[in-house]
Amino acid sequence: MPNRLQDATSSYLLQHADNPVDWWEWSDEAFDEAGRRDVPVLLSVGYASCHWCHVMARESFTDPQTADFINERFVPIKVDREERPDVDAVYMTATQALTGAGGWPMTVFLTADGAPFFAGTYFPPQPAGGHPSFRQVLSALSEAWVDNRGEVLGSAGRIRAALADMTAALPAGSLDAPALDRAAATVLGQVDRVDGGFGGAPKFPPAMVCEFLLRHHERTGSADALDVVTLTCEKMSAGGMFDQLGGGFARYSVDKYWRVPHFEKMLEDNALLLGVYSHHARLTGSVRSREIALATGDFVLDTLRTDDGLFAASVDAEAAGAEGSTYLWTAEEVRRVLGPSAARALDLFGMHDGPGDQVISWAPRSSGLETAADLARAWTAETAPMRASLLAVRDQRPQPGRDDIVVLRSNALMIAALAESGGLFDRPDWIAAAAAARRALDLHRVDGGWRHSSRHGRVGPAPATLADHADLALAGFALFQATGEPSWSEQALDLVAHARTAFAAEAGGFYDTVAGGLIVRPRDPTDGAAPSGASSMADALLTAAALTGSSELRAAADAALASVARLVEQFPRSAGKHLAVAEAAQRGPLQIAIAGPAGPAGVDRVDLVSTARRLMPGGSVLVAGEPDAPGIPLLADRPLVADRAAAYVCRGFVCDRPVTNPDDLAAALAR
Repeated sequence: MPNRLQDATSSYLLQHADNPVDWWEWSDEAFDEAGRRDVPVLLSVGYASCHWCHVMARESFTDPQTADFINERFVPIKVDREERPDVDAVYMTATQALTGAGGWPMTVFLTADGAPFFAGTYFPPQPAGGHPSFRQVLSALSEAWVDNRGEVLGSAGRIRAALADMTAALPAGSLDAPALDRAAATVLGQVDRVDGGFGGAPKFPPAMVCEFLLRHHERTGSADALDVVTLTCEKMSAGGMFDQLGGGFARYSVDKYWRVPHFEKMLEDNALLLGVYSHHARLTGSVRSREIALATGDFVLDTLRTDDGLFAASVDAEAAGAEGSTYLWTAEEVRRVLGPSAARALDLFGMHDGPGDQVISWAPRSSGLETAADLARAWTAETAPMRASLLAVRDQRPQPGRDDIVVLRSNALMIAALAESGGLFDRPDWIAAAAAARRALDLHRVDGGWRHSSRHGRVGPAPATLADHADLALAGFALFQATGEPSWSEQALDLVAHARTAFAAEAGGFYDTVAGGLIVRPRDPTDGAAPSGASSMADALLTAAALTGSSELRAAADAALASVARLVEQFPRSAGKHLAVAEAAQRGPLQIAIAGPAGPAGVDRVDLVSTARRLMPGGSVLVAGEPDAPGIPLLADRPLVADRAAAYVCRGFVCDRPVTNPDDLAAALAR
C-alpha cells in the first residue's frame, strides 16, 4: 500500500511512496505522533538524483523486515533536500558536528521536539569496513531510547545548545583591498598546480573561488590568479566530469584528475560553471572556454528545461539501476561506432584497451595538441563528427531520470547566467529562455509570500529562503540589463526590500530562513556547492545600489560584507562568492550607461553595448536605452553626444567623460 508520500510534490518523496516504511512528510503531525507513541524520529534526507540514496532505499527501505522494525520503533520522516533546504541545513550541521563529515543520504535520529541525538549518512545492510549495519544502528538506538533515556536526552540537549551557538553572528571586520589581497594569497597557496582546483579526491569544481580570482586579476593584474583559473578551467573541461558528448558538468570528480565523474548533473553547478567559463572567455578570448560555455548552456536548455519553461533540478547519476551506465564506453564500442576514425578518437579521448569500461574524457596533451589554437581546432573541427556519432548511439541507451522539481534559487542562478552569457555570446535564444523567470515569479508567489519549489506547476510547501530571494533578485537585475525592460529591475528591487525585512538578524547579517518551525534558525554564511544566502544577498544589495545610485543600499551591501570578514580571513575558500562581491565593491562597482536611440537608428548604441559586454570587468553593471528613459536611473541626465549614442562610465561617484566610439569605450574600460 502507498504510504503518506503518495500526494507529495517532491519527486524524491514520490520515489519512496511505495516503500513498506510508513514514511511521513516533515510536519508537526509527525512529531506529535512521535510524542504520542513515545518513540524517536528517524529522519532520512536525500534527493532524487542521489545515487547512494537509491542504494540505501533498495537495500533497506524496501526490505520488509527492516521496514517493520522502523515502523514499530520509530516515526520515520522523509525529506527532500531540494524541497526543504531549511531542514537539511539544520540537520546537516548536526551531522557534520557529530561525525566530522556529511552528505546524502543523511540519517538523523531525533527526539519528539526535533533535537538530534545521533546522526550519520549511508548505512549498509550488513556490517562492512568497520561500520555497523543499518539494522544494528536501529536496534542500538531503540534500546538506548528505552533503557538509557536520560543519557539520550542529555546528548540531545547538548547538541541543541551547540547548534544554537553555531548560528551566532561573527564579529564584523573589513573586506578592504589588503584583506582581499591576503585572501587571494591564501587561496593561491592551496591550489593543485598540476591538475587545477583544490585538494585531492573527491574534487569539486571551485566555481565561486574562480570568479573571485578572475575579478582579483582584473583589479590587481595578478597573472597567477588568472593562470590558476585557466589551468582549472582547462583541466575540468578535459576530464570526464565534463560530458564530452552531450555537454554539461557532473557533480564532482571521484579522482583528483577530473577524469571519473560522479555522474549526476545539477542545475546549480551548471549555472555557476556557465558563468565561470563565460567570464574566462570574455577576459582571455579563450575559444575553448567559449565552446564549453556554449555546450553547457545548450545542455541545460535541451535537457533540463521543463514544459512550463523553467528548469529541473538535476539529472540522475544512474540509469537502469547502474551508476553512469549511459555514459561509459569501451574501446571496442568506440571502434564499432567510428570505424576508420576510431584510432584517432581513442587517442584524442585518452582511451585504451583494458579491463572494464572507460569514461570518455578529453586528453589532448597526449595527442600532439599543445597550443590553445590546437585545442580549439581539435574540439570544434576534428572531434565534432566523432562526438556526434557517439552521441547518436548513446542516445539509444537507457537514459538517467530527471528530477523535475523546480527550485527557485537554482532556477535563478541559471536564469542570471543565461541572461548575461546570452548577451556576451549573441544568443538571443538564451535571453528569451531566461525570461522564463516571469513564470517562476507567477507560480512561486503565493498569498503575498514566496515558495521555495514547485513540480509540474504545483507549488511546494516550504517558504522561500534568503538564497531564493537574493538569487531571484540577481536574476531580475541580469534580465533588466540584458533586455532593458525596467519591470525586471522593479521586481528585483521589491525582492531585495522584502528580504531585508524578512531575514534580517538582530546582531547584523541575515538568517537563511523565515522564522519558526525549526529547533534553530539556520544562519550559515559559508559558500558551499552554491552561494550562501548571505553572499547572494550582499551581491543583490551591491547590484541594486549600482543600478539605482542609492547610498543607503550601498551602505547595506558594505555592512553585509563586513559581517563575514572574519570568515573570509580564516577560511577564504569557503567564501568565494563573498570575495567576488567584495572585489566588485572595491572597483566601484563599474557603472556603464549607454544612451542612444533604439531600432535602425541605434547602430552606434548596439556597437557600444557589444564592446561593453565584451570588456567590462566582473561585477560591473550595464544599462542601455533612450536618454532619460523612465525607470532607469543610470540614464537620467545622460544625453546623446553630437547626436550620437554615448557611453558613460562611472566608478563609484567618479565618472569619465562620455564617449561615442567603441575604441574609446574599450580604453575607458581598460583603465
